[in-house]
Amino acid sequence: MDPTYAPESIYNLIPSDWKEPPQPPRYKSIFRTAVKEDMQKCKAAMKTMGPPKVEVPSPKEFLKKHSKEKTLPPKKKFERDKSKKPPVPSRTDHPVMGVQSEKNFISTNAADAIMGVAKKPKPIYVDKRTGDRHDLETSGLVPKYINKKDYGVTPEYICKRNEEVRNTQEEYDNYIREKLRKAAMKKLSDEEREGVLQGLKKNWEEVHKEFQSLSVFIDSLPKKIRKQRLEEEMRQLEHDISVLEKHKIIYIANNSGKGFLSEKNKIEFFLLELRKPRSLYQDKKKEGMVAQHLTSLSQ
Repeated sequence: MDPTYAPESIYNLIPSDWKEPPQPPRYKSIFRTAVKEDMQKCKAAMKTMGPPKVEVPSPKEFLKKHSKEKTLPPKKKFERDKSKKPPVPSRTDHPVMGVQSEKNFISTNAADAIMGVAKKPKPIYVDKRTGDRHDLETSGLVPKYINKKDYGVTPEYICKRNEEVRNTQEEYDNYIREKLRKAAMKKLSDEEREGVLQGLKKNWEEVHKEFQSLSVFIDSLPKKIRKQRLEEEMRQLEHDISVLEKHKIIYIANNSGKGFLSEKNKIEFFLLELRKPRSLYQDKKKEGMVAQHLTSLSQ
């Protein structure tokens, strides 16, 4: 029999009144009392809108009428600094009558007109025959600025600025002249040329001596590399010696310190490094640079 269904019974067919099952007990937290006590403690301190204890005002100090109004300063007597104007004449006052002047205004005006200087008319101009009249002084047509004492004189600030520009140009010209002087070619003397030549020959002798001391049998890669390097150094030194012996007049550039120029063929080459000891040729970069440059010159 399936346990999920109730066992069959004849009594189950009789209708019965449905009874609502009782509700489970309401959930109550175990922290309910602690939270309630904390809330009571916090509320007790905030029951009033101010300090919890305030002094009660005395019944005798009640609020009186006009007690909060601002009091005015005491009155002072007004004192006038200036004197009063003369009063207005009354209706009964009459002006002084019968006072006459003995001055002859007709003859006086005639004498002033005869002896006075005639008034010059104001200069005007019109734009056309039936046009409106305009003031000539403010029109710009009158050449009044050329009559000034300082007309055509250069202002002081322009003279000062021109002087600054002139000084700056002179400094720049001196700087360029100095640069050109430093970059100019210098002729190599015979003593220096002979010293370079002897240094190259001495280096060739050292390399040749090292080349002669090599073993007869070249049976390893390092020996082959060393032999090729010595041959290349000897070939390079021989080429440099031939170039120096061929060109008698040599110029050197002051800016670089390592450029020579032949006056006849205008050939530039680098040979100052060749005066250094043979350890220079151990540096492959410098050796390749000198070799490549001299090879291009020889062509």
